[in-house]
Amino acid sequence: LILEYRKVTKIYSTYIVSLKDYIDKNGFIHTSFNQTQTATGRLSSSDPNLQNLPIRDEEGKIIRSMFTASTKENVLIDADYSQIELRVLAHLSDDDFYIASFNNNEDIHTKTASEVFGVDKDSVTPAQRRVAKVVNFGVIYGMSRFGLSSDLKITQRQAKEYIDNFFKVHPKVEKYMKDEIEEAKESGQTKTMFGRIRKIPDIKASNFMVRQRAERIAQNTSIQGTAAEIIKIAMINLEKRLNKENVKAKLIMQVHDELLVDCPLDEVDKVKQIIKEEMENAVQLKVPLLTEIGVAYAWSDAH
Repeated sequence: LILEYRKVTKIYSTYIVSLKDYIDKNGFIHTSFNQTQTATGRLSSSDPNLQNLPIRDEEGKIIRSMFTASTKENVLIDADYSQIELRVLAHLSDDDFYIASFNNNEDIHTKTASEVFGVDKDSVTPAQRRVAKVVNFGVIYGMSRFGLSSDLKITQRQAKEYIDNFFKVHPKVEKYMKDEIEEAKESGQTKTMFGRIRKIPDIKASNFMVRQRAERIAQNTSIQGTAAEIIKIAMINLEKRLNKENVKAKLIMQVHDELLVDCPLDEVDKVKQIIKEEMENAVQLKVPLLTEIGVAYAWSDAH
């Protein structure tokens, strides 16, 4: 009951009380996007922050249901990149396993579980797929065996075995991660696919924990930073295309890998196609970029 009380009071104070102060006379809330506040290059949102609205639980859906299309004749189109960071990793590392899986449109977590656990794809259990998913995304963030064991509630020995098995399947990913660290040690920086530089002065720190964190940053920045740049390119191209096509639909929101467009009902099919084309063709990688698109009046139903 104490934990439930904390959750409810947090939602009430952060998303009910504080958001009311930002509503203008027309019933709209306008956030501010910041280009230079995140080290990874992602856009951040402030006054108010609309990028961290809760999404996973029922209370979160209720909060998102407050955000709707601009009129009853409009809907929100929510377009989300599918597993973009893993796709960027596949491209940057030139990993044969990831490239083949994404090009064949296979379930990447099931395929990874199949290889890591040595079972047929059809025999992969939901629990095994969950482990593979945590490992897949954990690798991007330089997750240690301690972090993996904590996340999956397993022993560190088991976690080490999962990570070792993963790198046996993905030797090019392992090489890429090690190369990123070595390059950062030599130059004191890392960079994205498009050349944006991030300084990493702690990469040679004497303190092990500080140095390890810097190594994780070296591994992750090129992936997350490149993904951030791809969606910025998509946003620019989409805005130009909507203007060129002379539609009334407007790009109104960005949440990391997700774009939100306010669209008249009679333009939905056309605008969905435009969004799909511009997001999936923002850049050419060795694997396809895929988007998942939802349509609804309220944001909670469109995601």
